[in-house]
Amino acid sequence: MTSEDDPTRARGSSWRTFLRLLGFLRPYRTSLIVSSLLAIGSQVAGILVVVITGLVINELEGDAERRAIAFWIAVILALGVVRAALMVGRRLISGRQALGVEYDLRDELYAHFLRLSFGFYDRSQTGQLMSRATIDLQSVRFFLGYGLTFFAQHVVTIVVVTVALFFYSWKLALVALAITPAIAYVAYRYSKVAQPVLLDVQQKLADVTTVAEESIVGVHVVKSFAQEEHRQRRFTVAADAVFEQTLAANRQRAFYVPLLTFLPVIAQAAVLLVAGRMVISGSLSPGAFFAFNLLLAMLVMPLRMLGMWIGQSVRAVASGDRIFEVLDEPEEIADRPGARPLPPGRGAIRFENVDFAYEPGRLVLEGIDLAVDPGRTIALIGRTGAGKTTLASLVPRFYDASAGRVLVDGVDVRELERRSLRREIGVIAQDPFLFSASVRDNIAFGVPDASHDAVEAAARAAQAHEFIVELADGYQTVVGERGLTLSGGQRQRLAIARALLIDPRILILDDATASVDATTEAKIRTGLSEAMRGRTTIIIAHRLSTIALADEIVVLEHGRIAARGTQAELLEESPLFREIHDHGLLQQVIAG
Repeated sequence: MTSEDDPTRARGSSWRTFLRLLGFLRPYRTSLIVSSLLAIGSQVAGILVVVITGLVINELEGDAERRAIAFWIAVILALGVVRAALMVGRRLISGRQALGVEYDLRDELYAHFLRLSFGFYDRSQTGQLMSRATIDLQSVRFFLGYGLTFFAQHVVTIVVVTVALFFYSWKLALVALAITPAIAYVAYRYSKVAQPVLLDVQQKLADVTTVAEESIVGVHVVKSFAQEEHRQRRFTVAADAVFEQTLAANRQRAFYVPLLTFLPVIAQAAVLLVAGRMVISGSLSPGAFFAFNLLLAMLVMPLRMLGMWIGQSVRAVASGDRIFEVLDEPEEIADRPGARPLPPGRGAIRFENVDFAYEPGRLVLEGIDLAVDPGRTIALIGRTGAGKTTLASLVPRFYDASAGRVLVDGVDVRELERRSLRREIGVIAQDPFLFSASVRDNIAFGVPDASHDAVEAAARAAQAHEFIVELADGYQTVVGERGLTLSGGQRQRLAIARALLIDPRILILDDATASVDATTEAKIRTGLSEAMRGRTTIIIAHRLSTIALADEIVVLEHGRIAARGTQAELLEESPLFREIHDHGLLQQVIAG
């Protein structure tokens, strides 16, 4: 789902998208019916006002009593009050319905975001997804909340007014409705040409959101490399694309909407010409002439609104297409039918002839056979791109093996409930993510109801307690977005504490000490040594000091296991390990 997607690929499915959008109105059927009836009632009241006005004019032509005229004026005023009340009720109910639909759709979209696998996010842009959750949702909300009610109101108005026009004069009615086929054709043509353009507008709006989001999140990088002007140019290009495509949509609207407005005027002019002659000849009363023209004016408004409603519905369908693109994304990593909880165990891990590819035909891992006994620690090392992080990511089932099996305590991870499996695995990444919340809430993210003593114990084990108590509000200090108000080492220690608090049977440390200085690393290493005791641990590391924590080292090269053994064994048997080892020693010498 990038800007290169074909914006016209969903044209043929517009009707299906429309019906799917209507499905979100099921919980609001009652409010939709009530709001539509209120809207129809207000229009009927308006029509009655016109009819009664015509009667009053005819009464004025004759010998009408003042009392009768006063009565009809009172009726007109009463109908005006009723119509106003109906309109207030319709607006209140429609507004609540619109917000309810938006809430349900946003809730379902967000829930689906959380269920989608890492693979989906690997190939998606955050700005594109945010655009679907905001701009596109608003288009759908307005249409489902108000558009359908307006449509029902206008359809009933057209039907009732048409019947009333025939009641007054079938000849005049035919003259007035002669232009209807032309209006219907223009409206249909507008809907056909507008959809692909409006869909492209939505896509380009998402591109603008993507550029803005990347620049804001990566503002430190932008400023560090003095690329403000470059990012501004990128934003300008994206904004220009939105401007040009929106301008194209406006050009279409500037042509079709006035045309839809002008065609009914032709009917009005023709009616005035014919009706004027009928009044002069005496075949049509002045009251009927007045009422007929007022009713015709009431018919013009729905016909004029037809173009606006079609544009709104087309935009909603275009937005719906983009939303359903996300909702239709399969859960690549989903619980299988009959998935069971992870059975009790000590965290044994086994890879059986495992292959993995992010893209078909491009293996990242190949023929991996590896067993990690409970409570043991292995270090995965290798050059960049060797597959270390990918291999570790298969254990909590962030991805599924393309071939072979990954077993935890003797059970294929694909047969387990994801939540049960991941509760028992603590993952500490190289670049930890912290939420804009308190330090305590960040540590207790996996166990929200954890006691303060438990949170503090995890912080102490991660060597974080000392700096936490020095913060302005201690454990209640709110860290900035992504934890940027803390140093890299502080963020890393909070991430380690967060993993330790869930008391996992398996730990995965993905270069967890890479962003800390030597003194802090020594403190964290002490805490990790204590935390790793009795737990199965996979360490992905480049520092020899961290690798030294492992019982066994596995060397990966081009997605295969090139060597494995203790540090002493590999120094004798593996040229690749000796190269990495010597490089690591050099780093330590330089750092010293």
